[in-house]
Amino acid sequence: MTAPIADTHSAGGQSSRDYAREYGGSLTSDSSGGWVVFAGTLIALAGCMNVIHGFAAIGNSRVLPDHAEVVISNLKAWGWAVLILGLVLILAAVGIWAGNQVARWFGVAMLFLNALAQLTFASAYPIWSLTIFGLDVLAIYALVVHGRAPARE
Repeated sequence: MTAPIADTHSAGGQSSRDYAREYGGSLTSDSSGGWVVFAGTLIALAGCMNVIHGFAAIGNSRVLPDHAEVVISNLKAWGWAVLILGLVLILAAVGIWAGNQVARWFGVAMLFLNALAQLTFASAYPIWSLTIFGLDVLAIYALVVHGRAPARE
């Protein structure tokens, strides 16, 4: 036997029971909260990729070319910058998952910096850099447009 969504026609015009909440449902199909979780996940993913890529650049890994052309300084300096940016992105993701609005805007700023950093490395690894750039833009969209979503109860 299924219960009605809500009893809005009770005496006095007030609902006597909210069946939707009682049975774990909701009256709206707002998926904004999902976008925020998705954005946090993208930020964490980009942060992890930056940490791995930063370690590869610092340690003279065979994954990266010896004489990669980067816009700023050399490959090791770029590796340290990306490593630090990756760690900061992971921290921003944790703050976004916690529902902190300051972390949300901090995440937008860090994603913007990460997008610029990836574009500076696009001459050495164009597909990798443009893929991360696209993820950054998608996460910025999710945080700016859907970031005010209330935390799930």
